[in-house]
Amino acid sequence: MAVRTKAAPPTPWSNNLAEPQVDSSAYVHSFSRLIGDVRVGANVFIAPGSSIRADEGTPFYIGESTNIQDGVVIHGLEKGRVVGDDGNKYSVWIGKNTCITHMALIHGPAYVGDECFIGFRSTVFNAKVGDGCIVMMHALIQDVEIPPGKYVPSGAVIVNQQQANRLPEVTDSDRSFAHHVVEINEALLAGYRCAEDTACINRQESSVASQEVKAGETLGAKVSKQNTYTDSVGNMSLSSDIRAQIRSLLSQGCNISTEYANQRRFKTKSWLSSGQISGRADRVMAELESILAQHQGEYVRVIGVDPNAKRRVAEIIVQRPGDALGNGKATSSSRNGRSYSNGSRSSTNYSGNGSSGLSSEAVQQLRSLINQGCNIGIEHANQRRFKTKSWLTGGQVSGSESQVMKQVESALAEYSGEYVRLIGVDPNAKKRVAEMIVQRPGGNSGGSSGKGFATNYRKGGSKGGSYRSNGNSSLSPETVREVHSLLAAGYKIGTEHASKRRFRTKSWQSCSPITSNRESEVISALEACLAEHAGEYVRMIGIDSNAKRRVSETIIQRPGDSSVARGNSSTSTSNGNGNDNGVSHRYGNEYSHRHLSDEALKEIRSLLSAGYKISTEHADKRRFKTKSWQSCSPIDSGHELDVVAALEVCLAEHEGEYVRLIGIDPAAKRRVSETIIQRP
Repeated sequence: MAVRTKAAPPTPWSNNLAEPQVDSSAYVHSFSRLIGDVRVGANVFIAPGSSIRADEGTPFYIGESTNIQDGVVIHGLEKGRVVGDDGNKYSVWIGKNTCITHMALIHGPAYVGDECFIGFRSTVFNAKVGDGCIVMMHALIQDVEIPPGKYVPSGAVIVNQQQANRLPEVTDSDRSFAHHVVEINEALLAGYRCAEDTACINRQESSVASQEVKAGETLGAKVSKQNTYTDSVGNMSLSSDIRAQIRSLLSQGCNISTEYANQRRFKTKSWLSSGQISGRADRVMAELESILAQHQGEYVRVIGVDPNAKRRVAEIIVQRPGDALGNGKATSSSRNGRSYSNGSRSSTNYSGNGSSGLSSEAVQQLRSLINQGCNIGIEHANQRRFKTKSWLTGGQVSGSESQVMKQVESALAEYSGEYVRLIGVDPNAKKRVAEMIVQRPGGNSGGSSGKGFATNYRKGGSKGGSYRSNGNSSLSPETVREVHSLLAAGYKIGTEHASKRRFRTKSWQSCSPITSNRESEVISALEACLAEHAGEYVRMIGIDSNAKRRVSETIIQRPGDSSVARGNSSTSTSNGNGNDNGVSHRYGNEYSHRHLSDEALKEIRSLLSAGYKISTEHADKRRFKTKSWQSCSPIDSGHELDVVAALEVCLAEHEGEYVRLIGIDPAAKRRVSETIIQRP
């Protein structure tokens, strides 16, 4: 073990440097650099490529059982000291059982407490990080004191004490991740120690040789029985449910990778990667079967990653210890793998007049989605999950129309007593185009109202007895679809109106209450409200009567809108068939007049699909120069139509000013994007 004691090249501080003090049980790799008065405690691991230079600022202290990973830089300014736990002054103090990960920078004066985790490429300068803190990747901590037990999210910039005090607490999942990184480096340290011990290397080689001999004997026995490993893989088959879910992920453009874990790692959520699988569906299936065989007796899961949003969209456990080869079950869908082909249900149940099966309207809507080439998925939720909108996937159904119907009805029977909804996915646009609740607890299939939610944009309405515009309605087709969606989800609908003055002060007034749940009566009530308050703002409210809260707010009339089609701009060039000159037909004419660009619409859709919240800020020219932005009204909804409506309200209210769109990660409580969508 080589420890450099002098700086190279010479510096003004390198003439009278003290030598590093390294405990005999510590490991300092020969490719690392320790310079000056560095005090290294027991069982410390200092990986190759790290530079710990106590020349300008000195001394440094590294507590016992701490690991300093590859590429870490620790340095300090000539002036400025922190008080260590022993009461002495140090340029840099790092406590016990702390992990400083790859490429991190600790620049003194700096204090890092016990059992901390400093993430990859993060920087701590002139700051104190309390005991038990976790700092994730690419974070900056400067001129502050982080209280003990706080979590600093990736990319965070913490430069004042108010930001530090508002940080969230560390959770168990955060600790699991940190412990996993530490475990990897402990194994790496054992490997480094073994590499320097001839006896250890000989033992390893002997062990590998004996394993190869045993493997050869086993392989020979299998060959004699004409049952080689290759043949076993070739004869394996994943369950149809798993295959369907993987095909669904591939059709949505997701990247597929796998992870595995033994029982100990499974309990601590310390999964190991098996790499990414690419290619056509059959090749992906073959490679996955090989991985299952390779890790037999362990947990194996498939990961679906959205390459655009760069996030995981699915985690499916396909093998557990004790599963036979090829018989793993996808736990995310809870399917039991039974065959439905010989069930008592038949296509005669689809007439909708029986006590079982899908309603006639649900069948028609489902048939419409299939004819449009949509992929059909199933999701289910008990009453608690339904209230929190935490749906579980039931996999994807495929095949002919009759086969799809049978699979859907089998799912209804399997999830009896739960909410079940069908998802229509456009495979080309890779997005959901329909969500249709077809079963509710205590009700027949098809829901208590007998209506689902399926949107046919090419025809401008839904079938099955729901409201159909006769061309003279004062409501836009988008509003009618929104009404249909809210009623199908079991929500109540209300209305509010405001004059221009009240709109500016957000003093909305309620219209007459709408007590009916029949779509035609709700449409009539909305049209009556529009006529009664012509020349005013009118908005439609979606209300969850169980949770007693609003789920949506959509402006359906503005002063100056045409009485023929509320919400349509008089300058709109849309021909009413969904072609809005480059603007997505999902928003309809209601939003085209505010000139939200295609890029802004794509940004909104991308942020919402990633689970982020959206807000807006505005600034006049003077405030823009000083970066003194002001917030617009908060946007509480996560529905695309509501978000676009709120953005256009902000654009109209602050016309002639800068307006920017903010994407917020609600879990990490930080901004993920800032996009200017209007300039003077």
